[in-house]
Amino acid sequence: MAWRMKVHVQARGGALLRTNAASGGEEARVGRRKAMASSAWAAVALSRPALAIQGMTAGRLPGLSEPDQDGFSMYMRPEGKSGGHGIGWSEIPPYYFKVPSTWEEVPVSIADLGGTELDLRFKSSEDGDLAVVVAPVMRFADIGFNADVRIEDLLSLEQLIYGFGPELTGDTVEPDQIVDMHVDKDPESGLSFYKYELVGSPHMLVSATAFKNRLYIMTVRANGRQWRKSKDKLRTMIDSFGVVPKI
Repeated sequence: MAWRMKVHVQARGGALLRTNAASGGEEARVGRRKAMASSAWAAVALSRPALAIQGMTAGRLPGLSEPDQDGFSMYMRPEGKSGGHGIGWSEIPPYYFKVPSTWEEVPVSIADLGGTELDLRFKSSEDGDLAVVVAPVMRFADIGFNADVRIEDLLSLEQLIYGFGPELTGDTVEPDQIVDMHVDKDPESGLSFYKYELVGSPHMLVSATAFKNRLYIMTVRANGRQWRKSKDKLRTMIDSFGVVPKI
């Protein structure tokens, strides 16, 4: 099957900003961005202290809320979480995403894709695997330690997936693997998110943004069986990824 790469830029909430479809005149698919971004921001604004308290409840993973009616919990990175970074890292502004209540957080290792910059992993034998990489922006630009940058200041949409992609996939990313890539704009935070869908084994969805001196990249991946069964669930997860700018 011949895959066609589609590039478009859209604002979170649905407004299409720019479209450039591949040959054949095929219209670019409008990127998925649910109203969950706004609801997540409301949860952040109204209940960050509550989430911190809930995280300490016996039997519950720190940073994870109770499941909603659809079976998704909201995960927010707890303050002080070390991930695979070790000591010497400054405090990381928290990120958040939705994850099914049946998924489990698994330990990170420097042997995993992403190495010492891998911050978190969740896994489900039925659905797939989720990982979040948090990398210093100084890897990509000669800037000060206390810089406040955005992803479009660091890399283009193409540069990120071809340059950083091998650290996420374990191999070179080829053009025919990319079936969709676009830029989403979050109207609440003002942050741009680079979004990708890669085919192959595994099938992978990627969302990336930058804030202050950190580059955040979330991936969800699934084998063929998992993708056929759970692709809608995996899209919900990747579309919910966000970062909380500290005021």
